[in-house]
Amino acid sequence: MLNRVVYFIVAAFALLSALTLAVTPTVSQAQTMTAKTDTFSAEEIVRKGGEFFGSVTKSLAELVEKSVSEYGQPNAYILGDEAGGALFAGARFGEGTMYTRNQGEHPVYWQGPSLGFDVGGDGSKVMMLVYNLPSVQAIFTRYPGVDGSAYAVGGLGMTVMKSEDVVLVPIRSGVGARLGINVGYLKFTDEPTWNPF
Repeated sequence: MLNRVVYFIVAAFALLSALTLAVTPTVSQAQTMTAKTDTFSAEEIVRKGGEFFGSVTKSLAELVEKSVSEYGQPNAYILGDEAGGALFAGARFGEGTMYTRNQGEHPVYWQGPSLGFDVGGDGSKVMMLVYNLPSVQAIFTRYPGVDGSAYAVGGLGMTVMKSEDVVLVPIRSGVGARLGINVGYLKFTDEPTWNPF
């Protein structure tokens, strides 16, 4: 009788171990699959950007491909409008909607000062690719960067900004007359404000 109980316990333990080993890869695969579905492909970004900007241009596709090749697939993107001006010192203000795969859509606002050899004013449609965003709340901080702008009647420009592990790649289609290069930051908030600092 005791031998049967010991045999039963050993068999049950062996079966439990086998099931645990069989389930572990499935859980790992599910986590990887979830991570991949959190991101947006380059094709999706180019399509959304084309709808937003009014047409899919070769320039937009090239900028998105360059960004994706450097930083991978974004896990969020922002579509919005902004305006700015400078006479060596300047400011930029914008508002839009941040789109995420699994956490929905969220209104966002951004503003920031700049300083440099930068003169003029511009209004832009902006698509920002967001990489490594751990949560929606993580967007609400300051992102320093260098912005080189050369807007004539129209055109596309791309910059890169970073705060900790989160990388922002704004792609702007601007109208106006602004020429120069500046350093500054963008501060993201969940409510509009006129304070660029």
